[in-house]
Amino acid sequence: QHPQPGSQALPAPALAPDQLPQNNTLVALPIVAIENILSFMSYDEISQLRLVCKRMDLVCQRMLNQGFLKVERYHNLCQKQVKAQLPRRESERRNHSLARHADILAAVETRLSLLNMTFMKYVDSNLCCFIPGKVIDEIYRVLRYVNSTRAPQRAHEVLQELRDISSMAMEYFDEKIVPILKRKLPGSDVSGRLMGSPPVPGPSAALTTMQLFSKQNPSRQEVTKLQQQVKTNGAGVTVLRREISELRTKVQEQQKQLQDQDQKLLEQTQIIGEQNARLAELERKLREVMESAVGNSSGSGQNEESPRKRKKATEAIDSLRKSKRLRNRK
Repeated sequence: QHPQPGSQALPAPALAPDQLPQNNTLVALPIVAIENILSFMSYDEISQLRLVCKRMDLVCQRMLNQGFLKVERYHNLCQKQVKAQLPRRESERRNHSLARHADILAAVETRLSLLNMTFMKYVDSNLCCFIPGKVIDEIYRVLRYVNSTRAPQRAHEVLQELRDISSMAMEYFDEKIVPILKRKLPGSDVSGRLMGSPPVPGPSAALTTMQLFSKQNPSRQEVTKLQQQVKTNGAGVTVLRREISELRTKVQEQQKQLQDQDQKLLEQTQIIGEQNARLAELERKLREVMESAVGNSSGSGQNEESPRKRKKATEAIDSLRKSKRLRNRK
């Protein structure tokens, strides 16, 4: 029945949070079925579907985490296929038809490593998921482009969009989301690692100065470990300084060689200019000798002098040929 004019319609009864409408069949399906349906969508769309409800959020988080692991495996497969076709010599790889493919895949590997270090530490601790689904879509696009194209564009042209969106995603995650995750963990130390959990192998497992000073009574073993780390870092810095000094010496030597080459080039240019001037002078003299020889050949009384002039003309031609050879050698 329709409400009478002037009367107010009764509000619909509110549903409990755990109750679902009967017509909402998608969320009521098993998780495997929901994942199969969502697999036909892009990861960017999957990341946006997290706002639907808590159940959909859990399903989308799982698919985003699995998507990042799948794209890593797909990249490793593509890289193995390309490396199997490349020659072993580094000099021959540069001129190979798959050189650009290898460069693009190497740049994607670097980008995947940065994303792994940024997100997966918190993903493994079940604090969040791999949030930027658009980054996964872009990585898949680049990998499929590399596999389907024989002559791809340069690496910076292909990876421009991937670098932009991945850099923005990592910066936003570090600046906005990581502080929130650390504040929500009362049982975490300075580095953000859960107390009592095993350290992750890598740079995060090293004992930092902040962790040492945060403790009132650090043990002797921790102090010794920190001293060993300081010594190791000092040795590494010394090696890097030595390498930098060697590189500077090589650069100075190369600059000196370039200056010497410029000086030699200037001298050669001056010599070539002098040879051109001499060549022009010899050509002028040759024309004069030839003209005089032609003018005097008409008179019968001057037949005795013609052999001398012919000899002079021959000498001029020989000198002209010698100057040309000398110029070619320079």
